[in-house]
Amino acid sequence: MIEATGLEVSYGPVSAVRGVDLRVDEGEVVVVLGRNGAGKTTTLKALAGLLPVSAGRILLRDEDITRVPAEERVREGLVLVPEGRGMFAELTVRENLVMGAYHRRVSRPRLAPDIERVTTLFPRLVERLDQPAGSLSGGEQQMLAIARGLMAEPRVLMVDEPSLGLAPIVVELLYGLLADLARDGLTLVIVEQYVQVALGIADRAYVLDKGLVALSGPAAELAASTELIDAYLSAAPEETHR
Repeated sequence: MIEATGLEVSYGPVSAVRGVDLRVDEGEVVVVLGRNGAGKTTTLKALAGLLPVSAGRILLRDEDITRVPAEERVREGLVLVPEGRGMFAELTVRENLVMGAYHRRVSRPRLAPDIERVTTLFPRLVERLDQPAGSLSGGEQQMLAIARGLMAEPRVLMVDEPSLGLAPIVVELLYGLLADLARDGLTLVIVEQYVQVALGIADRAYVLDKGLVALSGPAAELAASTELIDAYLSAAPEETHR
């Protein structure tokens, strides 16, 4: 479905991603793990076309999209839910959902069934459709960010740090919803530091360290690996349980 080979991304003279090979097959859930600064978010942004690639190649359904603009990648079904949620705080929940479908060029009345469909997945949003997005709790904003991504009708949904700043009970709820989407056949790529919860719904995982793939393999095997926690995810106390 999507594959990166030899991916390199730099911020000026600083190499953030240094030759990453990554593959996600159709219908898979793949998580990308690593410490802060390991290159996880940079990798997702490069796949989404939000950062230029200095070397390597990105394929989507066997088509080279390495130089394809970000908006065209969205039209092709590659959608990113960004870290920090990226809400339009002054717009209502409904208006944020409409913005998610902007590239589809569908009139607002014709989007009503899609809005009903995605809010059915996230019932907390139903009664908040006319509230400003900025008035939602952090967990509700993350639900809205994912629902807005679904309005784009993705083939591959990439979600960056969905657990960021949320209580564990809310994280478990969100991952239950992501697991439901996966069971319905949506291909997911999730960048995360909440390790065990993410691995619990994943098929495979990659661990990045200093811009390189340090470990990769079946999620169940990595979940059982003390090497994963001790060597690559124990930089800060709060990360050791994530």
